[in-house]
Amino acid sequence: MERLGTGIGWRPEIADAVERMPGIDWVEAVAENVCPGHLPDSLRRLRERGVTVVPHGVSLGLGGADRPDAGRLTALAERAEALGSPLVTEHIAFVRAGGPLTASPRLEAGHLLPVPRTRDALDVLCENVRIAQDALPVPLAVENIAALICWPGEEMTEGQFLYELADRTGVRLLIDVANLHTNHVNRGEDPSKALAELPLEAIAYVHVGGGVERDGVWHDSHAHPVPRPVLDILTDLASRVSPPGVLLERDENFPEPAELENELGAIRRALEAGAVERVKTELRSAAGATAAQRTEPEGVGAELFGEADAARQERTRGGDGELLGAAALGRPSEARGGDGEPPVGIRATRREGARGEAPAGAGAARRGDETGAAGATRGAFGLPPQEGVDEARQRLGLAQAALLSALVAGTPVPEGFDRARVGVQARALAAKRADVVAKVAPELPVILGGEYRTAFLGYAQTHPMTDGYRRDALTFAEHLLSTGRPGDTRARRELREWWLERSGPKPRSRRPVHRLAHATRRALARR
Repeated sequence: MERLGTGIGWRPEIADAVERMPGIDWVEAVAENVCPGHLPDSLRRLRERGVTVVPHGVSLGLGGADRPDAGRLTALAERAEALGSPLVTEHIAFVRAGGPLTASPRLEAGHLLPVPRTRDALDVLCENVRIAQDALPVPLAVENIAALICWPGEEMTEGQFLYELADRTGVRLLIDVANLHTNHVNRGEDPSKALAELPLEAIAYVHVGGGVERDGVWHDSHAHPVPRPVLDILTDLASRVSPPGVLLERDENFPEPAELENELGAIRRALEAGAVERVKTELRSAAGATAAQRTEPEGVGAELFGEADAARQERTRGGDGELLGAAALGRPSEARGGDGEPPVGIRATRREGARGEAPAGAGAARRGDETGAAGATRGAFGLPPQEGVDEARQRLGLAQAALLSALVAGTPVPEGFDRARVGVQARALAAKRADVVAKVAPELPVILGGEYRTAFLGYAQTHPMTDGYRRDALTFAEHLLSTGRPGDTRARRELREWWLERSGPKPRSRRPVHRLAHATRRALARR
């Protein structure tokens, strides 16, 4: 994996500051906010200086029940090529549900929602990741997300889920240590245990960001300074492996450049502290091995190693006497290709023995792409054959549609979910939606003034988002106008003009005579 170094999330609001910051090796840009044919001047200048730019997607919904949209994949590929990126990244999340798969209305979350850590969800995710990998010109890395809610009946821990995903697809991992902290506060999950279960060799890079705690719930806001616990998790990760890259995320509430530089300095110090611990551990291991060799009685070692070699050779023979390959034996260093791809074929025996027990209700064996030794084990124990992914998509689609409908359309909360937490998540989605609409349509808060947020949140309670944010802004304006709002005549006239300018197939002419002619034709057509 290419070494990226230390980077920061590129955002238009801080573009000039990022260009001037010392020690920035690379940046990450939200893929959906970049137009391949019209790259921002700041990104072009950074690229000319040799700064790597990585597109970070937020709308694919790889964890959703549907297969990835071909158009979205093409758009992501175009951005990777336009930016000359060594990889692209996305999220392990679902962002929409419903539609033909479930014969229900299509709903958009407008934000990243967690995938259940079940065999069904894993099977679907693996196939979606493979589809994306085939469509993209560069390697793909996927990110663990923060969650406010827990799915009932989960079968794996986060570390086990990510391990199997990387094992079965070869996908790289983007590990967000701030999200590990979020899940620690909100779901009681141990970040250290998650790191211990991860395939560290699959890490592409690491995200670090800030958040805020409100009423006992941690919100991964990307709008606050990085807290000490997140830096401690970063140090823990760096004590286990040297990550190829680390990036500071900040999406809003941007501080002065000096404060961002201080946060980058804190990140570098956390990495250095972890590196020191890693070296100490390696030295202790080497010293222990040396001491064991010196105290071993003469002749015993050779005898033991001889017996071990014979036993190992016997274990590596299949039923027909042929030697098994490294992938079947679960040796990552040998199973990995010469190009440094992550290991494949690391079997469940190693995972269960060395990586801890799965949560209550976990299956004894996975339904995945089982071949060789794992497939033979399934047959020997009389386990049922793998089910088709289409059936898993159907089940997952129904579950995700029910949850998303409860979050954005006010339908009953599905059984097994914490109702209070679902309420917290629903309010967070509505607030996020209001914030993004205000960004994509900045005229609306200006026209409506202090009434904007209250009016939008009221609208969101009865109007779930079914398309993108720009369409949502138009539908919101149409809703207000249809109910005779805003009450101020001037504001209502401005809102109507804004809506008319954007709701048609092309902008309205600014010449009064043309507008009069259009109005006359419409009036005559209605006769």
